[in-house]
Amino acid sequence: GIPGSWMPDCAESPEIVARITREASGALGIAEGTPVVAGAGDQAAGAVGNGVVTAGAASCALGTSGVVFWHCDQPVFDRQARLHSFCHAVPGKWHLMGVTLAAGGSLRWFRDALCHEEVLRARASGRDPYDLMMAEAQKVGVGSEGLLFLPYLAGERTPHTDANARGAFVGLSLAHSKAHMTRAVVEGVTMSLRDCVELAREVGTGADEIRVTGGGAKSKLWREILAATMNSTVNTTSVDEGPAYGAAVLAAVGVGAFGSVEQACTSLTRVSESVEADDDQVRAYDAIYSLYRPLYGALKPFFERSACVFGRS
Repeated sequence: GIPGSWMPDCAESPEIVARITREASGALGIAEGTPVVAGAGDQAAGAVGNGVVTAGAASCALGTSGVVFWHCDQPVFDRQARLHSFCHAVPGKWHLMGVTLAAGGSLRWFRDALCHEEVLRARASGRDPYDLMMAEAQKVGVGSEGLLFLPYLAGERTPHTDANARGAFVGLSLAHSKAHMTRAVVEGVTMSLRDCVELAREVGTGADEIRVTGGGAKSKLWREILAATMNSTVNTTSVDEGPAYGAAVLAAVGVGAFGSVEQACTSLTRVSESVEADDDQVRAYDAIYSLYRPLYGALKPFFERSACVFGRS
């Protein structure tokens, strides 16, 4: 076995565990003796930075991967290990999370592979190519006129835990344009995140609101699609760098500036914009999700056979 002496001590996230040494002070320019708190992993710190520190709160990070994160007062477990349970950065609390491996990564792949024109136009005008792509996607109706996208470009983690899974456009026709495909990518990623939400509901966890972060959160269209697909209020906060900000909040609690993480978040975190679910779109996305959900099972034999023939890439 592994000797216990090899393992570090465990500490709550806001707990002071060390102080800046003279050597570190010289290297970092931070005063010798400055307290160092234990801190947290990226998702837990990001949740603190966005105020997801009480029961009924959840966040959705739309970065390269997509993560749905729930605060839990008690430990909650998915016995099939499709969702992941950890200690939260809030002392004595827990969190549950599900992960889509290629969320913003799917849209980035699509940009790099098929949106050269948008990239050039954006460069010439000083704009973001994603803004141009989403403006075109905005013109396409809910459901991308029957075009669905599976975002398994890097395999998948939740809910399938399948390294062989691969991405797919399903329902592509001559009637579809690049704008349809852009919207389908965003909708497909959001459907995958809904898979995470449905699993959380199975184990008894839900949320009154979702606080969305990451690069994808900058798109109002994506926030609207997320709100309707999840049938939930979707909020953004004034915090741009959630994990770094959350680490700073934990440090503030550690040195006694606030009595608790919850108190600090009440003082330091504000909702900046809110999107409510549109009832008509909720019904439409429920119907689309009923088409999306069986696709993985239908394609799984192909994924397995393809991995045998071509190997994993």
